[in-house]
Amino acid sequence: MRLPPAILASAEEVLREILRFAAPADTTLSRYFKDHPRLGGRERGAIAECIYAVLRNKAFFTDFSEAGGGATMRRLALLGMSDAVGIDALGGLTQDEREWLERVTQIDRKLLHKSMRTNMPKWLFDKLVAQYGEEETLVLADALNTPAPLDLRVNALKANRDDVVAELAAAPIVATPTPYSALGLRVLKKPALQNLPLFKSGAIEVQDEGSQVLAQILGAKRGEMVVDFCAGAGGKTLALGAQMRNTGRLYAFDVSEKRLAKLKPRLARSGLSNVHPVAIAHEKDAKIKRLAGKIDRVLVDAPCSGMGTLRRNPDVKWRQQQEAIAELQEKQTAILDGAARLVKSGGRLVYATCSLLDEENDMVAAKFIESHPDFVLIPMHQVLAEQKIELEMGDYLKLLPHKHQTDGFFAAVFERKPMPKKAKEEDASDD
Repeated sequence: MRLPPAILASAEEVLREILRFAAPADTTLSRYFKDHPRLGGRERGAIAECIYAVLRNKAFFTDFSEAGGGATMRRLALLGMSDAVGIDALGGLTQDEREWLERVTQIDRKLLHKSMRTNMPKWLFDKLVAQYGEEETLVLADALNTPAPLDLRVNALKANRDDVVAELAAAPIVATPTPYSALGLRVLKKPALQNLPLFKSGAIEVQDEGSQVLAQILGAKRGEMVVDFCAGAGGKTLALGAQMRNTGRLYAFDVSEKRLAKLKPRLARSGLSNVHPVAIAHEKDAKIKRLAGKIDRVLVDAPCSGMGTLRRNPDVKWRQQQEAIAELQEKQTAILDGAARLVKSGGRLVYATCSLLDEENDMVAAKFIESHPDFVLIPMHQVLAEQKIELEMGDYLKLLPHKHQTDGFFAAVFERKPMPKKAKEEDASDD
């Protein structure tokens, strides 16, 4: 069954808005669908996949859409839609358009110039080549330009993984266990989960396996005091709360009340009662000061460029500017400094990003150790062994889409050195 010709016009309309890069693509798409309630589920899915196909392949598609006759934006929409649903599913094509699409789709992209094949800005390509070398960057770029699968985390308070697999199979949804997270499941297609009893009951949550691993390496235990310093909508907060078996006290800090509001319905489904969402003004907020030196474990999933999430958010590479990386590094350093004040003697601090860039990762971690002699770096291979996660790493966690089939993630684990007895006494007298 072919899609009606009007769908191409809709895709063209929303694509024009998204390519201004004034807002995240998913935000613009959500607003467009809200403003056009008559679009059915199939049409919405086709438009969304068309948009993301264009964003993933922008350099390649733009080059070919500007060649030949016809409006460039329509040609971009045609290329995106044919990538999403196939040429035969498109209604209302002229003979010239069909022949042009068939010619373009037969091109072997591996023969193209690397800048077009990788579909990323030159500054980003150059940075990745400097880190990984050209050959690995090409493989990494191919992975980043491939849509991500859907990963789920099983809420251990409500279900076990085997039972969830069986219940999903009855839906019918095929889910396979993830290799690194003991609670993860991978679904290759993207079914609607919202109406499933498993989702409504809080037995499953959508969460990339890499994000699940980040929560695991914090090593939160029963009865501890734990802080998720940049909680956002709370995916890792929920994972940590379940890890703690709903005991102890888990603070979810964030500067955005809007993001924390998104945590509330997820929290209600999860069955957790040990989570305390707290809106803070900045990393030196008085609410943080009151907890200084009292927290067992702190997770800082810092604001970053998001370059590790390009499989899901391909617009990020076009919206993010090179000049912003230095500003982000400054912000990450300040946030990490603020979070470090919370950590008690012998406690742990995890710094993490969903970036691939050394400036936001290794450099921030090295700078922290250099300026905080009261902390020591715990090698990641040691942390992974403690958590029984079968991953080969050096000092840091570096997850990559082409190697680990997760989003790109970085993490470093620091431990506060035990405080000398005299310093402890002085600290107590200050209180």
